[in-house]
Amino acid sequence: MGKYVTKIAENGSVVCYCADTTDIVANAEKIHTTSAVVTAALGRLITAASLIGKNLKGEDNSVTLRIKADGPVGALIAVSDSNGNVKGYVQNSVVELPLNQYGKLDVRGAVGTNGTLYVIKDLGFGEPYVGMNPIVSGEIAEDITSYFANSEQIPTVCALGVLVNPDLTVKAAGGFIAQLLPGAMDSDIDILEKNINSLTSVTNMLEQGLTPEDIADKVLEGFNPQLLDISNVEYKCDCTRERVKKALYSLSNQDLKDIVEEDKKAELLCHFCNKKYNFDLEELLSIQEEKNKNKEENEDK
Repeated sequence: MGKYVTKIAENGSVVCYCADTTDIVANAEKIHTTSAVVTAALGRLITAASLIGKNLKGEDNSVTLRIKADGPVGALIAVSDSNGNVKGYVQNSVVELPLNQYGKLDVRGAVGTNGTLYVIKDLGFGEPYVGMNPIVSGEIAEDITSYFANSEQIPTVCALGVLVNPDLTVKAAGGFIAQLLPGAMDSDIDILEKNINSLTSVTNMLEQGLTPEDIADKVLEGFNPQLLDISNVEYKCDCTRERVKKALYSLSNQDLKDIVEEDKKAELLCHFCNKKYNFDLEELLSIQEEKNKNKEENEDK
């Protein structure tokens, strides 16, 4: 289970959201059996989604981060509820690349630099809000920072990190988002910039034993930070049999007929947690009958 904190400057000028997502990213690696660089990429996006999702106001609100660029991982998706509980999916779970020029996992090379970051917020008002921003680096943290600056006009610093062991397990993962609030002065910006520039990487800090509270205090050093929230977050898939069943309803009548006549059963897999849902012939016939009935009713209107 991960740990999340929110701290705010005493003068209300800066807020910092920080999380240790080591356990969450470890669960994602186990579910998707990702290679090291894919674990790092998906883990960063999952961490960002959790940080953003935790700040949604409504209990049923959610945020989806989707990256589609020209790298070999293909699409990356992370979905968080308003409690910061998150799930993720990657199109290509195994990608092998040489280390980058710094001797680190080449997340940029895996994700790509030509593409788009989509931020989809379901706030319970009907159609979800969809924001998008061109990929600026493929490192994900910089892309999140750019999104907030361009799409939401919020000056933001985002730092994300995932450290993978030689056996592909996750040693450390986490991140923070620091944002200037209305009324921030130039002096507040100067202090924040100085603090950010003095930090080592998120994974280094976690390896050293720093907690999310400690990291937030470092980001907000000199601001007398006040604790607003502390809670646990986890990798959590909310798939259900009924939700998966809707996928069968969404098939064309011909596709459903082919499954009934040829396979006489269906097995559907949740992409986020790999849970399998099996439907027998009787259930498929029931779905087929209901679809035909609905079609006839619509034609009569």
